[in-house]
Amino acid sequence: MQIILVSRAGKVPKTLDLTNSRLRWRVCAMGAAIVLALASIGAGVALAVASPRNRALAEIDTLHRQVKMQDRQLGELREDAHRQLDALAIKLGQLQAQATRINALGERLVAVGKLDGNEFNFDQPPPVGGVEVTDGSSAYALPQTLDVGIDQLATQFETQQAQLSAMQSLLLNARIDSNLKPTGMPAEGYISSYFGVRADPFDGLAARHTGLDIAVPYGSPVHTVAEGMVTYAGVRNGYGNVVEIDHGNGYMTRYAHNSKLLVHPGQHVRVGDEIAAAGSSGRSTGSHVHFEVWYGGRVLNPLAYVKNHR
Repeated sequence: MQIILVSRAGKVPKTLDLTNSRLRWRVCAMGAAIVLALASIGAGVALAVASPRNRALAEIDTLHRQVKMQDRQLGELREDAHRQLDALAIKLGQLQAQATRINALGERLVAVGKLDGNEFNFDQPPPVGGVEVTDGSSAYALPQTLDVGIDQLATQFETQQAQLSAMQSLLLNARIDSNLKPTGMPAEGYISSYFGVRADPFDGLAARHTGLDIAVPYGSPVHTVAEGMVTYAGVRNGYGNVVEIDHGNGYMTRYAHNSKLLVHPGQHVRVGDEIAAAGSSGRSTGSHVHFEVWYGGRVLNPLAYVKNHR
């Protein structure tokens, strides 16, 4: 097989003899080169057309993954914030419960101690005052976070503690004053003779009786009616076996005609301690307790003190 190539006029035609194997290989190689070049050009055109779309899809996929990761992190932060808020809310609730209990205790102490309720109002802060310069901002803005609420509640606790300390001091002072003041009967019996002028039981003449006589069985316990220090325990003319107690606040009490003394001078006694056994020693017509109350060096009518209650 021969191929004749005709060129422009005046040129000699060329003849290609395909029976020549060498020529055939050359023609095949040229054809393969042309096909490969066309394929490369087509692939380049395809990549040029498809690349922006693929890149966009890849970027969108990356953004999706980032959004999912951020959403997961946001969920974890939200859960952590909820846990913290729940913990703070529980703490705040516990503190508020404690504040309520302190208020109830304060009101009870005010009632028991017979104090002025207006002075110890645990629902209100203590009154304060003074000239101050302000910038116009509100000092009582609502709390923005639970932390601020807890801080405010802690401040309330400090105020309550100060009020409780003052109340405790008043109650303790009142209790001490009460314990040092003669109150009640020194023995269980009945009053057989009162304070003041009476007919003397031995000679019938008018005489001033400086105490109360309390009739009791022989040997009955005699108790101190106030806290104090024993200043005398022995025999006095007319009184027989007598105990005298100084209460340190101007008061002194005397217990006479005892059959036995159970305390000694210098001994500290508390309210209700047994100090003697009743009898009829000294100038006496029968078993009883002669009880006297002295204040500031003057003898007083004990009736008001034995009828009082601590």
